[in-house]
Amino acid sequence: MKANKILSVLAVLASAAIAATAHATPLPLQDAVITASYNGAFDGMLGLDHLFAQEPGSNTTRLDPTGTGVEFLTSDFLFGIDFSSGGALTVFANGAVAPGAYSMRFDFGQTLSSPISGFRFVGADGASGVPSLSIVDAHTIALDLGGVAWSEFGSLTAQLDTASEVPEPASAALALAGLAAMGFAARSRKPQPHPGR
Repeated sequence: MKANKILSVLAVLASAAIAATAHATPLPLQDAVITASYNGAFDGMLGLDHLFAQEPGSNTTRLDPTGTGVEFLTSDFLFGIDFSSGGALTVFANGAVAPGAYSMRFDFGQTLSSPISGFRFVGADGASGVPSLSIVDAHTIALDLGGVAWSEFGSLTAQLDTASEVPEPASAALALAGLAAMGFAARSRKPQPHPGR
């Protein structure tokens, strides 16, 4: 009976340890250098470091540490793109945006402290529809805005995430099982009172 109780407790603890590994945290972007493209063209993005001028290399910029403006404007000036140091990506419509195919790609190269492992949309203001954000690799994301309807000066925001550093499920379950076994062994060694004494 006691062994069954211990096994039940171990199963619950192991399940909790496995569930903990799915936890994601916001991806910090401090000191990130971002290379971007718009509708498949590198010259389609204009970076803050180049004061949004159309020139060679203007599609690469550093994260604005002040957080006071956007890092990129599209060359048709339809969109502004802002990244926060906390990993949020916000796309702003710079006026009226007609329905159409709009896509962007952002590559952080080797400047991220952790790999990109996920994302979640956290808000929209004046934008509706279904944007698509995909992870190309551990340091590159792609954004497809073709399914989004924009009101004038609308915006949408996504949060980039990285996996939390948690123990591997097998390691956590093994450690919990060992602790439970030690507790069971200590309890069984404890002298039991005899009836009638």
